[in-house]
Amino acid sequence: MRTSIWVCALACVANTASAQQSAPPGGRSPADTLLLSRRQAIATALMANPQLDVAREQTAQVRAQRVEGMALPDPAVSASLDDQTRLLGLGTAQSKNVSIGFVIPFPDKIRLQNAIGVANIHSSQAQYRLLQQQIVSATAQAYDDVLLAEMHGRDLVQADSLAQDFLRKTQARFNAGTVPRLDVIKAQVDVAQSRNDLIVNARDIANARSALNRLLGRPLGSLISLTDTLAVPAPLPDLDALEQAALRSRPELLDLQAQLRGAKANSALVRERSILPDITIGANRDFKGDQGTLYTAGLAFTLPVFFWQHSNGDFAETHHRELELAAATRDARAAVGQDVRTAYATADAALRQVLYIRDQLLPATQEAYRVATVSYGLGGLSALDVLDARRSLLDAENQYAEALAAANSARSDLERATGVPLTSFAPGAPRE
Repeated sequence: MRTSIWVCALACVANTASAQQSAPPGGRSPADTLLLSRRQAIATALMANPQLDVAREQTAQVRAQRVEGMALPDPAVSASLDDQTRLLGLGTAQSKNVSIGFVIPFPDKIRLQNAIGVANIHSSQAQYRLLQQQIVSATAQAYDDVLLAEMHGRDLVQADSLAQDFLRKTQARFNAGTVPRLDVIKAQVDVAQSRNDLIVNARDIANARSALNRLLGRPLGSLISLTDTLAVPAPLPDLDALEQAALRSRPELLDLQAQLRGAKANSALVRERSILPDITIGANRDFKGDQGTLYTAGLAFTLPVFFWQHSNGDFAETHHRELELAAATRDARAAVGQDVRTAYATADAALRQVLYIRDQLLPATQEAYRVATVSYGLGGLSALDVLDARRSLLDAENQYAEALAAANSARSDLERATGVPLTSFAPGAPRE
Protein backbone atom coordinates (compact mmCIF):
# COMPACT_ATOMS: atom_id res chain seq x y z
CA MET A 1 0.00 0.00 0.00
CA ARG A 2 2.74 2.43 0.97
CA THR A 3 4.55 1.86 -2.35
CA SER A 4 1.39 2.63 -4.33
CA ILE A 5 0.85 5.79 -2.30
CA TRP A 6 4.35 7.05 -3.10
CA VAL A 7 3.87 6.21 -6.80
CA CYS A 8 0.61 8.17 -6.89
CA ALA A 9 2.24 11.04 -5.06
CA LEU A 10 5.16 11.18 -7.50
CA ALA A 11 2.72 11.08 -10.41
CA CYS A 12 0.81 13.92 -8.78
CA VAL A 13 3.95 16.03 -8.47
CA ALA A 14 5.05 15.27 -12.04
CA ASN A 15 1.66 16.01 -13.58
CA THR A 16 1.27 19.17 -11.54
CA ALA A 17 4.72 20.43 -12.53
CA SER A 18 4.08 19.79 -16.22
CA ALA A 19 0.68 21.50 -16.04
CA GLN A 20 2.15 24.51 -14.30
CA GLN A 21 4.95 24.84 -16.83
CA SER A 22 2.47 24.82 -19.71
CA ALA A 23 0.25 27.49 -18.13
CA PRO A 24 0.11 30.75 -20.04
CA PRO A 25 2.06 33.73 -18.72
CA GLY A 26 0.45 36.77 -17.23
CA GLY A 27 -1.37 37.51 -14.01
CA ARG A 28 -0.19 35.33 -11.15
CA SER A 29 2.88 33.19 -11.58
CA PRO A 30 1.90 29.66 -12.75
CA ALA A 31 3.98 28.20 -9.94
CA ASP A 32 1.69 29.94 -7.42
CA THR A 33 -1.28 27.71 -8.30
CA LEU A 34 -1.36 23.96 -7.70
CA LEU A 35 -3.29 22.05 -10.37
CA LEU A 36 -4.88 18.91 -8.98
CA SER A 37 -7.17 16.15 -10.17
CA ARG A 38 -9.28 14.29 -7.60
CA ARG A 39 -6.87 11.35 -7.64
CA GLN A 40 -3.86 13.62 -7.22
CA ALA A 41 -5.54 15.39 -4.31
CA ILE A 42 -6.13 12.07 -2.56
CA ALA A 43 -2.53 10.96 -3.16
CA THR A 44 -1.23 14.27 -1.80
CA ALA A 45 -3.41 13.99 1.30
CA LEU A 46 -2.22 10.43 1.97
CA MET A 47 1.37 11.62 1.78
CA ALA A 48 1.20 14.97 3.59
CA ASN A 49 -1.77 15.00 5.96
CA PRO A 50 -0.47 15.53 9.54
CA GLN A 51 -3.07 13.17 11.01
CA LEU A 52 -1.42 10.29 9.18
CA ASP A 53 1.95 11.34 10.56
CA VAL A 54 0.46 11.03 14.05
CA ALA A 55 -0.88 7.55 13.27
CA ARG A 56 2.44 6.42 11.80
CA GLU A 57 4.31 7.53 14.91
CA GLN A 58 1.79 5.73 17.10
CA THR A 59 2.39 2.53 15.13
CA ALA A 60 6.14 2.98 15.58
CA GLN A 61 5.57 3.32 19.32
CA VAL A 62 3.62 0.06 19.36
CA ARG A 63 6.45 -1.69 17.53
CA ALA A 64 8.86 -0.44 20.17
CA GLN A 65 6.50 -1.66 22.90
CA ARG A 66 6.63 -5.15 21.39
CA VAL A 67 10.42 -5.13 21.72
CA GLU A 68 10.08 -3.95 25.32
CA GLY A 69 7.66 -6.75 26.11
CA MET A 70 9.99 -9.42 24.74
CA ALA A 71 13.15 -7.95 26.27
CA LEU A 72 15.13 -10.08 28.71
CA PRO A 73 15.77 -8.48 32.10
CA ASP A 74 19.15 -6.79 32.39
CA PRO A 75 21.69 -8.57 34.63
CA ALA A 76 21.86 -7.29 38.19
CA VAL A 77 25.33 -6.60 39.66
CA SER A 78 25.89 -6.02 43.37
CA ALA A 79 28.96 -5.47 45.56
CA SER A 80 29.21 -5.51 49.35
CA LEU A 81 31.71 -5.28 52.19
CA ASP A 82 30.75 -7.95 54.74
CA ASP A 83 31.69 -8.90 58.32
CA GLN A 84 32.38 -5.32 59.50
CA THR A 85 33.25 -4.97 63.21
CA ARG A 86 31.25 -1.76 63.59
CA LEU A 87 28.50 0.10 61.71
CA LEU A 88 29.85 1.60 58.50
CA GLY A 89 33.34 0.45 59.40
CA LEU A 90 34.23 -0.21 55.82
CA GLY A 91 37.93 -0.64 56.55
CA THR A 92 37.23 -3.51 59.00
CA ALA A 93 35.35 -5.63 56.46
CA GLN A 94 36.47 -9.27 56.49
CA SER A 95 35.13 -10.09 53.03
CA LYS A 96 34.46 -8.29 49.81
CA ASN A 97 31.71 -9.85 47.72
CA VAL A 98 30.80 -9.10 44.11
CA SER A 99 27.89 -10.93 42.49
CA ILE A 100 26.01 -10.90 39.23
CA GLY A 101 22.61 -12.40 38.64
CA PHE A 102 20.52 -13.01 35.54
CA VAL A 103 16.84 -14.00 35.32
CA ILE A 104 15.59 -15.84 32.25
CA PRO A 105 11.80 -15.88 31.93
CA PHE A 106 10.10 -19.14 31.06
CA PRO A 107 10.37 -19.38 27.24
CA ASP A 108 6.63 -19.58 26.65
CA LYS A 109 6.19 -16.27 28.43
CA ILE A 110 8.40 -14.62 25.81
CA ARG A 111 6.35 -16.25 23.05
CA LEU A 112 3.13 -14.90 24.55
CA GLN A 113 4.63 -11.42 24.98
CA ASN A 114 5.56 -11.52 21.31
CA ALA A 115 2.01 -12.60 20.39
CA ILE A 116 0.59 -9.70 22.37
CA GLY A 117 3.01 -7.27 20.72
CA VAL A 118 2.21 -8.54 17.22
CA ALA A 119 -1.53 -8.27 17.92
CA ASN A 120 -1.07 -4.70 19.11
CA ILE A 121 0.88 -3.87 15.93
CA HIS A 122 -1.88 -5.33 13.77
CA SER A 123 -4.44 -3.33 15.75
CA SER A 124 -2.46 -0.12 15.27
CA GLN A 125 -2.04 -0.83 11.55
CA ALA A 126 -5.79 -1.38 11.22
CA GLN A 127 -6.42 1.97 12.92
CA TYR A 128 -3.95 3.57 10.51
CA ARG A 129 -5.77 2.07 7.51
CA LEU A 130 -9.07 3.30 8.95
CA LEU A 131 -7.65 6.81 9.21
CA GLN A 132 -6.36 6.55 5.64
CA GLN A 133 -9.84 5.65 4.40
CA GLN A 134 -11.35 8.52 6.35
CA ILE A 135 -8.78 10.93 4.90
CA VAL A 136 -9.51 9.65 1.38
CA SER A 137 -13.26 10.10 1.86
CA ALA A 138 -12.86 13.54 3.46
CA THR A 139 -10.50 14.70 0.71
CA ALA A 140 -12.82 13.52 -2.05
CA GLN A 141 -15.74 15.31 -0.40
CA ALA A 142 -13.70 18.48 0.14
CA TYR A 143 -12.64 18.33 -3.52
CA ASP A 144 -16.30 18.03 -4.53
CA ASP A 145 -17.21 20.94 -2.22
CA VAL A 146 -14.78 23.18 -4.11
CA LEU A 147 -16.17 21.98 -7.44
CA LEU A 148 -19.71 22.60 -6.17
CA ALA A 149 -18.90 26.15 -5.06
CA GLU A 150 -17.22 26.86 -8.40
CA MET A 151 -20.18 25.36 -10.30
CA HIS A 152 -22.52 27.57 -8.30
CA GLY A 153 -20.30 30.50 -9.24
CA ARG A 154 -20.62 29.75 -12.95
CA ASP A 155 -24.39 29.44 -12.64
CA LEU A 156 -24.54 32.72 -10.75
CA VAL A 157 -22.44 34.49 -13.38
CA GLN A 158 -24.85 33.22 -16.01
CA ALA A 159 -27.79 34.31 -13.86
CA ASP A 160 -26.27 37.76 -13.45
CA SER A 161 -25.86 38.04 -17.21
CA LEU A 162 -29.50 37.04 -17.72
CA ALA A 163 -30.62 39.52 -15.07
CA GLN A 164 -28.73 42.36 -16.75
CA ASP A 165 -30.13 41.38 -20.14
CA PHE A 166 -33.65 41.39 -18.72
CA LEU A 167 -33.01 44.80 -17.14
CA ARG A 168 -31.98 46.18 -20.51
CA LYS A 169 -35.11 44.80 -22.17
CA THR A 170 -37.33 46.14 -19.39
CA GLN A 171 -35.70 49.56 -19.56
CA ALA A 172 -36.24 49.60 -23.33
CA ARG A 173 -39.91 48.71 -22.93
CA PHE A 174 -40.31 51.31 -20.21
CA ASN A 175 -38.78 53.94 -22.49
CA ALA A 176 -41.26 52.83 -25.13
CA GLY A 177 -44.10 53.19 -22.62
CA THR A 178 -45.22 49.53 -22.70
CA VAL A 179 -44.38 48.60 -19.09
CA PRO A 180 -44.63 50.51 -15.81
CA ARG A 181 -41.71 51.86 -13.79
CA LEU A 182 -42.27 49.06 -11.25
CA ASP A 183 -41.05 46.46 -13.74
CA VAL A 184 -37.74 48.32 -14.09
CA ILE A 185 -37.37 48.47 -10.31
CA LYS A 186 -38.04 44.72 -10.07
CA ALA A 187 -35.39 44.05 -12.71
CA GLN A 188 -32.91 46.27 -10.86
CA VAL A 189 -33.59 44.43 -7.58
CA ASP A 190 -33.01 41.13 -9.39
CA VAL A 191 -29.62 42.35 -10.67
CA ALA A 192 -28.66 43.50 -7.18
CA GLN A 193 -29.64 40.12 -5.74
CA SER A 194 -27.51 38.30 -8.32
CA ARG A 195 -24.51 40.50 -7.46
CA ASN A 196 -24.99 39.74 -3.77
CA ASP A 197 -25.16 36.00 -4.51
CA LEU A 198 -21.83 36.27 -6.32
CA ILE A 199 -20.24 37.87 -3.23
CA VAL A 200 -21.53 35.05 -1.02
CA ASN A 201 -20.29 32.49 -3.52
CA ALA A 202 -16.78 33.99 -3.47
CA ARG A 203 -16.73 33.42 0.30
CA ASP A 204 -17.92 29.82 -0.12
CA ILE A 205 -15.19 29.10 -2.68
CA ALA A 206 -12.49 30.53 -0.39
CA ASN A 207 -13.70 28.46 2.58
CA ALA A 208 -13.95 25.28 0.53
CA ARG A 209 -10.41 25.73 -0.80
CA SER A 210 -9.10 26.33 2.72
CA ALA A 211 -10.70 23.09 3.92
CA LEU A 212 -9.15 21.17 1.03
CA ASN A 213 -5.72 22.73 1.62
CA ARG A 214 -5.84 21.65 5.25
CA LEU A 215 -6.46 18.04 4.25
CA LEU A 216 -3.60 18.28 1.75
CA GLY A 217 -1.24 19.54 4.46
CA ARG A 218 -0.72 22.86 2.67
CA PRO A 219 -1.03 26.46 3.93
CA LEU A 220 -4.72 27.35 4.07
CA GLY A 221 -4.36 30.32 1.75
CA SER A 222 -2.48 28.44 -0.98
CA LEU A 223 -3.84 28.82 -4.49
CA ILE A 224 -5.34 25.69 -5.97
CA SER A 225 -6.99 24.87 -9.28
CA LEU A 226 -9.00 21.70 -9.81
CA THR A 227 -8.79 19.90 -13.13
CA ASP A 228 -11.73 17.50 -12.64
CA THR A 229 -15.40 18.43 -12.87
CA LEU A 230 -18.56 17.22 -11.19
CA ALA A 231 -19.95 14.39 -13.31
CA VAL A 232 -22.71 11.85 -12.94
CA PRO A 233 -21.24 8.84 -11.05
CA ALA A 234 -21.19 5.36 -12.52
CA PRO A 235 -23.90 2.85 -11.57
CA LEU A 236 -23.45 1.26 -8.15
CA PRO A 237 -22.21 -2.30 -7.69
CA ASP A 238 -24.34 -5.02 -6.10
CA LEU A 239 -25.18 -4.33 -2.46
CA ASP A 240 -24.57 -7.87 -1.21
CA ALA A 241 -21.10 -7.93 -2.75
CA LEU A 242 -20.27 -4.61 -1.08
CA GLU A 243 -21.49 -5.81 2.31
CA GLN A 244 -19.48 -9.04 2.15
CA ALA A 245 -16.37 -7.10 1.13
CA ALA A 246 -16.87 -4.71 4.05
CA LEU A 247 -17.14 -7.61 6.53
CA ARG A 248 -13.83 -8.93 5.22
CA SER A 249 -11.84 -5.72 4.97
CA ARG A 250 -13.18 -2.98 7.25
CA PRO A 251 -10.30 -1.86 9.50
CA GLU A 252 -12.59 -1.66 12.53
CA LEU A 253 -13.24 -5.41 12.36
CA LEU A 254 -9.58 -6.19 11.71
CA ASP A 255 -8.70 -4.04 14.73
CA LEU A 256 -11.10 -5.92 17.01
CA GLN A 257 -9.87 -9.27 15.73
CA ALA A 258 -6.29 -8.28 16.49
CA GLN A 259 -7.30 -7.05 19.95
CA LEU A 260 -9.06 -10.35 20.63
CA ARG A 261 -5.95 -12.33 19.68
CA GLY A 262 -3.89 -10.14 21.98
CA ALA A 263 -6.43 -10.59 24.81
CA LYS A 264 -6.27 -14.39 24.50
CA ALA A 265 -2.49 -14.30 24.59
CA ASN A 266 -2.62 -12.02 27.62
CA SER A 267 -4.96 -14.44 29.43
CA ALA A 268 -2.51 -17.28 28.87
CA LEU A 269 0.40 -15.09 29.99
CA VAL A 270 -1.33 -14.11 33.24
CA ARG A 271 -1.89 -17.77 34.08
CA GLU A 272 1.67 -18.75 33.23
CA ARG A 273 3.08 -15.96 35.36
CA SER A 274 1.19 -17.40 38.30
CA ILE A 275 2.45 -20.95 37.81
CA LEU A 276 5.46 -21.41 35.55
CA PRO A 277 8.91 -20.69 37.01
CA ASP A 278 11.64 -18.32 35.83
CA ILE A 279 15.28 -19.47 35.71
CA THR A 280 17.88 -17.60 37.76
CA ILE A 281 21.61 -17.81 37.10
CA GLY A 282 24.28 -16.03 39.13
CA ALA A 283 27.96 -15.87 40.10
CA ASN A 284 29.50 -14.69 43.40
CA ARG A 285 33.14 -13.89 44.21
CA ASP A 286 34.65 -13.16 47.62
CA PHE A 287 37.88 -11.28 46.88
CA LYS A 288 39.22 -11.69 50.44
CA GLY A 289 38.63 -15.37 50.81
CA ASP A 290 40.25 -18.26 49.00
CA GLN A 291 37.12 -19.99 47.76
CA GLY A 292 37.28 -18.43 44.27
CA THR A 293 34.16 -17.71 42.26
CA LEU A 294 30.97 -19.46 43.33
CA TYR A 295 28.03 -19.97 40.96
CA THR A 296 24.33 -20.27 41.65
CA ALA A 297 21.40 -21.51 39.64
CA GLY A 298 17.75 -21.93 40.52
CA LEU A 299 14.10 -21.53 39.76
CA ALA A 300 11.88 -18.72 40.99
CA PHE A 301 8.11 -18.96 40.87
CA THR A 302 5.08 -17.92 42.84
CA LEU A 303 2.79 -20.31 44.66
CA PRO A 304 -0.84 -19.46 43.88
CA VAL A 305 -1.96 -20.54 47.33
CA PHE A 306 -4.64 -17.87 47.52
CA PHE A 307 -6.18 -19.18 44.32
CA TRP A 308 -9.49 -17.38 44.82
CA GLN A 309 -7.70 -14.05 44.49
CA HIS A 310 -6.55 -15.07 41.01
CA SER A 311 -9.80 -16.67 39.91
CA ASN A 312 -11.77 -13.60 40.98
CA GLY A 313 -9.05 -11.10 40.07
CA ASP A 314 -6.56 -11.20 37.22
CA PHE A 315 -7.89 -14.46 35.72
CA ALA A 316 -11.44 -13.11 35.72
CA GLU A 317 -10.32 -9.75 34.34
CA THR A 318 -8.58 -11.21 31.31
CA HIS A 319 -11.44 -13.66 30.67
CA HIS A 320 -14.06 -10.94 30.70
CA ARG A 321 -11.86 -8.82 28.46
CA GLU A 322 -12.04 -11.61 25.89
CA LEU A 323 -15.83 -11.78 26.22
CA GLU A 324 -16.04 -8.00 25.87
CA LEU A 325 -14.07 -8.01 22.63
CA ALA A 326 -16.07 -10.93 21.26
CA ALA A 327 -19.32 -9.04 21.93
CA ALA A 328 -17.83 -5.85 20.47
CA THR A 329 -16.90 -7.77 17.32
CA ARG A 330 -20.45 -9.05 16.88
CA ASP A 331 -21.84 -5.56 17.33
CA ALA A 332 -19.23 -4.08 14.97
CA ARG A 333 -20.17 -6.57 12.23
CA ALA A 334 -23.80 -5.48 12.53
CA ALA A 335 -22.76 -1.81 12.56
CA VAL A 336 -20.61 -2.31 9.44
CA GLY A 337 -23.49 -3.98 7.61
CA GLN A 338 -25.81 -1.14 8.58
CA ASP A 339 -23.21 1.44 7.58
CA VAL A 340 -22.85 -0.12 4.13
CA ARG A 341 -26.61 -0.32 3.61
CA THR A 342 -27.14 3.27 4.75
CA ALA A 343 -24.35 4.58 2.53
CA TYR A 344 -25.67 2.51 -0.39
CA ALA A 345 -29.20 3.85 0.03
CA THR A 346 -27.86 7.40 0.19
CA ALA A 347 -25.69 6.95 -2.90
CA ASP A 348 -28.54 5.23 -4.78
CA ALA A 349 -31.02 8.01 -3.97
CA ALA A 350 -28.48 10.71 -4.84
CA LEU A 351 -27.76 9.09 -8.21
CA ARG A 352 -31.47 8.82 -9.00
CA GLN A 353 -31.95 12.45 -8.06
CA VAL A 354 -29.12 13.57 -10.35
CA LEU A 355 -30.59 11.67 -13.29
CA TYR A 356 -34.08 13.02 -12.68
CA ILE A 357 -32.97 16.65 -12.39
CA ARG A 358 -30.75 16.34 -15.45
CA ASP A 359 -33.34 14.63 -17.64
CA GLN A 360 -36.62 16.12 -16.36
CA LEU A 361 -36.47 19.17 -14.11
CA LEU A 362 -33.63 21.13 -15.71
CA PRO A 363 -34.90 20.88 -19.32
CA ALA A 364 -38.41 21.86 -18.19
CA THR A 365 -37.24 25.00 -16.37
CA GLN A 366 -34.98 25.97 -19.26
CA GLU A 367 -37.87 25.72 -21.68
CA ALA A 368 -40.17 27.62 -19.30
CA TYR A 369 -37.68 30.47 -19.04
CA ARG A 370 -37.20 30.55 -22.83
CA VAL A 371 -40.92 30.75 -23.42
CA ALA A 372 -41.33 33.42 -20.74
CA THR A 373 -38.62 35.66 -22.18
CA VAL A 374 -39.94 35.30 -25.71
CA SER A 375 -43.48 36.04 -24.58
CA TYR A 376 -42.30 39.03 -22.54
CA GLY A 377 -40.52 40.39 -25.57
CA LEU A 378 -43.79 40.16 -27.50
CA GLY A 379 -45.72 41.81 -24.69
CA GLY A 380 -47.59 38.67 -23.62
CA LEU A 381 -46.27 38.20 -20.04
CA SER A 382 -45.39 40.49 -17.16
CA ALA A 383 -41.95 41.04 -15.68
CA LEU A 384 -43.01 39.08 -12.61
CA ASP A 385 -43.65 36.00 -14.76
CA VAL A 386 -40.18 36.25 -16.31
CA LEU A 387 -38.50 36.74 -12.93
CA ASP A 388 -40.36 33.78 -11.51
CA ALA A 389 -39.29 31.59 -14.45
CA ARG A 390 -35.69 32.72 -14.06
CA ARG A 391 -35.71 31.95 -10.35
CA SER A 392 -37.11 28.50 -11.11
CA LEU A 393 -34.30 27.96 -13.61
CA LEU A 394 -31.67 29.14 -11.13
CA ASP A 395 -33.14 26.90 -8.42
CA ALA A 396 -33.05 23.92 -10.79
CA GLU A 397 -29.42 24.64 -11.67
CA ASN A 398 -28.58 24.91 -7.97
CA GLN A 399 -30.37 21.64 -7.27
CA TYR A 400 -28.49 19.93 -10.08
CA ALA A 401 -25.12 21.15 -8.79
CA GLU A 402 -26.01 20.13 -5.23
CA ALA A 403 -27.22 16.74 -6.43
CA LEU A 404 -24.02 16.14 -8.43
CA ALA A 405 -21.87 16.97 -5.40
CA ALA A 406 -24.06 14.86 -3.12
CA ALA A 407 -23.92 11.89 -5.49
CA ASN A 408 -20.13 12.02 -5.76
CA SER A 409 -19.71 12.50 -2.01
CA ALA A 410 -22.14 9.67 -1.29
CA ARG A 411 -20.14 7.41 -3.58
CA SER A 412 -16.96 8.33 -1.69
CA ASP A 413 -18.70 7.57 1.60
CA LEU A 414 -19.90 4.22 0.24
CA GLU A 415 -16.32 3.40 -0.71
CA ARG A 416 -15.26 4.24 2.85
CA ALA A 417 -18.04 2.06 4.25
CA THR A 418 -17.01 -0.82 1.99
CA GLY A 419 -13.32 -0.53 2.81
CA VAL A 420 -12.21 -1.27 -0.77
CA PRO A 421 -12.39 0.77 -4.02
CA LEU A 422 -15.73 0.49 -5.82
CA THR A 423 -13.84 0.12 -9.10
CA SER A 424 -12.93 -3.42 -8.01
CA PHE A 425 -16.58 -4.46 -8.36
CA ALA A 426 -18.60 -4.98 -11.50
CA PRO A 427 -21.06 -2.08 -11.86
CA GLY A 428 -24.77 -2.85 -11.57
CA ALA A 429 -27.91 -0.86 -12.05
CA PRO A 430 -29.31 0.97 -9.04
CA ARG A 431 -32.05 -0.81 -7.15
CA GLU A 432 -35.64 -0.16 -8.12
